Amino acid sequence: MTPEAIDGAVALYVAARHRRERIVALPKECRPATLGEAYAVQAALSERLAGTLGPVCGRKIGCTTPVMQRYLEIAHPCAGALYAHRVHDAPATVAHSDHWRPGVECEIAVRLGQPLPAAGAPFAREAVAGAVDACMAAIEIVDDRYDDFRALDTPTLIADDFFSAGAVLGPPVAAWRTLDLAAAGGFMEINGARVGAGTGADVMGHPFEALTWLANHAAASARPLRAGDVVLTGSVVETKWVEAGDTVRVAIEGLGEASVAFAR
Repeated sequence: MTPEAIDGAVALYVAARHRRERIVALPKECRPATLGEAYAVQAALSERLAGTLGPVCGRKIGCTTPVMQRYLEIAHPCAGALYAHRVHDAPATVAHSDHWRPGVECEIAVRLGQPLPAAGAPFAREAVAGAVDACMAAIEIVDDRYDDFRALDTPTLIADDFFSAGAVLGPPVAAWRTLDLAAAGGFMEINGARVGAGTGADVMGHPFEALTWLANHAAASARPLRAGDVVLTGSVVETKWVEAGDTVRVAIEGLGEASVAFAR
């Protein structure tokens, strides 16, 4: 894509958000056709959104689990940005009306204590694990900003941060090395009713496999992961769409829980 085409795509995404309009297929002249083009648009979009949503403070990874790959019919991981003003400590309350159609996911999150610079790539899982400062239970908040997301191609979704709308983080657990994160079970409840469950092994065999994928992808995209970044490794539960007034709770074995209320 030319710089002009990237700017055109970003302008359309930003205008849709400001006008509260649902996103439809982008015009051909500024529609990313490859994953590389999609991430180039995403990087430019992040710069524009930082003024209102806060700086990028981490990343989310979608489609790292079989349940989510089946749901979205996408067979590979997809990354998006997390913005500082949309990442909350649990318990949290967010306005349902701040979203088009909010959804929630149950995840193992990590916080990096060391950067993973491009010079260190390609990274192995052991090197990535050494950079992890803490792990935590997390709720990813996603948003269906689209007229029909199933009618859109994957690059269009990735360019718009792949549904990313924020996160709610449980207390950080620095002693994560004593845990078997692959065996850790997790579940999600909405209004007290369990709506899904899974284990850390669902996330590409181990949550750090997803983190390794992201570290290498980010390094190759010239947006390497930094110390302090939070990474959501992928949902062990299929996305659940929530209504105003709903309360959501997730729990991960050994990592505690996180909760969020969607205020009317």
